[in-house]
Amino acid sequence: MSYQTLLYIILAGIAALLLALFQYKYKTKSASNKTALFVVLRAITFFSVFLLVINPEFEQLIITTEKPNLVVAVDNSSSIKHLSQEGNVNQFLKDLKANTAINNRFSVDLFSFGSTTQSLDSLHFNENQTNISSAFSSLHQIYKNTVSPTILVTDGNQTYGSDYEFSAKKYNQEIYPIVLGDTTLYSDLKLKQLNVNRYAFLKNKFPVEVIAVYSGDNTISTTFQVTQGNAVVYSKRVSFSKAKSSEVITFNLSANTVGVQAYKATLIPMDNEKNTVNNSRNFGVEVIDQKTNVAIASTLMHPDLGALKKSIETNEQRSVTLFKPNELLGKLNDFQLVIIYQPDNSFSQLFAEMKDLKKNKFIIAGAKTDWNFLNAQSENYEQEITSQTEDYQAHLNTSYSSFIVEDLDFESLPPLASSFGAPEFSIPIETLLYKTVGNFKTKEPLLVTFEVDSNREAILFGENIWRWRAQNYLNTEGFNAFDNFMGKLVQYLSSNKRKNRLEIDYNSFYQGNTNVIIKAQYFNKNYEFDKSENITLIVRDENNTVVKTLPFLLKNNTFEADLSDLLAGKYSFTAQSKSENLSKSGQFEILEYSVEEQFYSANASKLRYIAGNSNGESYYLDNYTKLFNNLLENTQFKPIQKSNKSTVPLIDWKYLLALIALSLSIEWFLRKYKGLI
Repeated sequence: MSYQTLLYIILAGIAALLLALFQYKYKTKSASNKTALFVVLRAITFFSVFLLVINPEFEQLIITTEKPNLVVAVDNSSSIKHLSQEGNVNQFLKDLKANTAINNRFSVDLFSFGSTTQSLDSLHFNENQTNISSAFSSLHQIYKNTVSPTILVTDGNQTYGSDYEFSAKKYNQEIYPIVLGDTTLYSDLKLKQLNVNRYAFLKNKFPVEVIAVYSGDNTISTTFQVTQGNAVVYSKRVSFSKAKSSEVITFNLSANTVGVQAYKATLIPMDNEKNTVNNSRNFGVEVIDQKTNVAIASTLMHPDLGALKKSIETNEQRSVTLFKPNELLGKLNDFQLVIIYQPDNSFSQLFAEMKDLKKNKFIIAGAKTDWNFLNAQSENYEQEITSQTEDYQAHLNTSYSSFIVEDLDFESLPPLASSFGAPEFSIPIETLLYKTVGNFKTKEPLLVTFEVDSNREAILFGENIWRWRAQNYLNTEGFNAFDNFMGKLVQYLSSNKRKNRLEIDYNSFYQGNTNVIIKAQYFNKNYEFDKSENITLIVRDENNTVVKTLPFLLKNNTFEADLSDLLAGKYSFTAQSKSENLSKSGQFEILEYSVEEQFYSANASKLRYIAGNSNGESYYLDNYTKLFNNLLENTQFKPIQKSNKSTVPLIDWKYLLALIALSLSIEWFLRKYKGLI
């Protein structure tokens, strides 16, 4: 506070007292000593008001003590139960919470991780996957600008995600792993990887590749075999030694029966082998008797063509062939769908032949599309012709009803380039994606589908869809979401089946370590998606015994039922709507496989490596008290005292307003009591 402000406050006090004396002594002739209290109260009021006008500022010093964080991340996967360590983990957490010195020194934050990382509420050790890399990435986002030593309670065996050795280097915190499980290395045979296509074609052979691994010092021989039911369909004698610790086994199996065919690959265990669970692996192949052939016709060389081909062919049921427009003439009957990419006058004969054969088509328009030609080819739509181009982003129509669509976070995808102008349609259409210009969401279609005389057609008003596939990889670290979206669009366009009011989306078989999700959509009589419908799922096992009855839950624009808790086996299901008794049935198989049971020993060497690389140290469960002591003795993890000096104006002091109100109230009450009012 300056001297000038202090002078103003003194003058305000004198002025407040003089004004109060003037009102109660000078102007009131019958004033007595009893009015002295009124003078004081009025002087307080005047002085407080003058202070608000002067509004002096005061310096405020706030001293706080900030404790370092102690992050504790606990492995909640089923491998911990498989190694019989769940009791030890719970005891460790109990001792940690009871350690007063640790809790006084640190701000302890508890997390659990499996396939994802979350705040620790309770531990069940039932996660089907372990992603230690994701745990480090998630914690890095929370604690990247803090001092946060991290205790990692795990067996060190990761089953999913990128190598956590590299994620730990980016974490920039000292890591103190507590190693769970047996660290003794036993001789072990293991099927490390099995590669097989999801689909095969009837009366063909399909390839299978298996990587068998041996850890041990002796030379051994064993038999690798593949069985289907009780029948052995393939067998081979294999040998391993310390020098030859792995072998790649490649062979072909015959696809003789349509449907899901389940197999079991096995390495016959050694005598006294500790872990035999990882000697076997179940796999399945869906045998189909036909393939969907898709033709892409284009006169341009564009990255969209390669992206479309790769995306569509991720499903082995589909094959894509690229043609010039005239090369496709006379071959249309070999294809169920034709994709027309940015057509011009050179497509005239192809359009005429497609019209005669009533072929389904998917037109992709862009900046180089000849709309004069395209408008002349169709009686169903017309695009406004301009010489300008525009970039359009997409947003999803959640009421789209032709097939089940999942949101790819379309609004985060790059814009597509197209001719400026709005199309007009003379027939009913379904808009799958709308255009977004800048931040404005329009109702102009970006991707539409429609049906005319049992023929299906789609139009995408934009090029550079390859950027969507690339961005989807950046968003999700994979192409699956985009490829599934494109696959469903192709599946819809390549078929002329009548649309059902109850649609079910599921896989014919699921690996035992994946989520078993069945999706549904229900449409009213106008084929509008009805979110209010109640749909029930009834699941039966091979003996036709009902094992589960549950409702579908609404999620975005689809209904979902989670059956991930079902055991391996064959199941049939029926989905029923309540209001109109519509139903849809299907079958699926869950293949037995627990990736968490593939390990018998802890990966102590990698945990020691990430500890040393971060200036930390690894420990075992029998000496974690030593870890507590070392953390308390480490001078890097002392509480930090912080001071915050701020300037506070008096007008922010609410008690001054309360004082003015109180003094006026008391003065009024006393004057009323004495009959002066």
